[in-house]
Amino acid sequence: MDTFSSTGLAFGGGVVLGAAHIGVLKAMDEIGLSAECVAGTSIGSFIAAMYAFGKSWQEIEAVALDLDWTDLTGLTISGYGFLSNRKFGEIVRARLGSCRIEDAPIPLAIVATDICTGDKVVLRKGDVATAVMASSSIPGIFRPVESGPMLLVDGVLTENVPVSPLKEMGAGKIICIDLFGRHTFRRPEHLPNLLLNAFYSAMRAISQIQIRSADLIISPDLSRFSLVDMSAVPEILDTGYREARPLLEAWAGGHR
Repeated sequence: MDTFSSTGLAFGGGVVLGAAHIGVLKAMDEIGLSAECVAGTSIGSFIAAMYAFGKSWQEIEAVALDLDWTDLTGLTISGYGFLSNRKFGEIVRARLGSCRIEDAPIPLAIVATDICTGDKVVLRKGDVATAVMASSSIPGIFRPVESGPMLLVDGVLTENVPVSPLKEMGAGKIICIDLFGRHTFRRPEHLPNLLLNAFYSAMRAISQIQIRSADLIISPDLSRFSLVDMSAVPEILDTGYREARPLLEAWAGGHR
């Protein structure tokens, strides 16, 4: 497989829309592209972690197809949120074991937000499952992850498509996957949908600025899909694949 020199791959957040990331990985695999470093935010942190520890797109797809919303959440008593995504951490550990970010064969960065200060936190060391839980902890829905004096929540609040960590990691070329660049939000049906719409619509404008420096922006049109409908995962994955394949082929042709 050919690999571009120092190619970084940024996986953005987007709840169930994150299945499109797997389609992008499928397209990259077919073309013969791979990444030398990866970064992820929210659901993108899960995909990035799996990829960084050597999981193929087929293996990641199998996990995604086996998941259900109830697999990712559990009731918790907390003043910070009414659900815990502890089960999400358990799923990561079941697939990867108790591994640490710094031990990933492909350098990995996971983005979270310290809700105490509003600062972006780029996790390059520590337990992978805990980092994925932190990066995916949607404020008001999931309980934050405590790390020393910090309360870590979803990285969507500070950098939903994590291009800047890849620059800091030395990536010469950056491909990013923005799940919301062309997304049209729907009327929310319940509180979680309302909160998700609020978070992702609020971050979209700043995210467009943050990803301008990427060498290739993949932004599939996922407007017809719900953010929480797990039954749509196969179709979301296929949409990501079909829209990414020609973009990646054209980009590869100009960089070989």
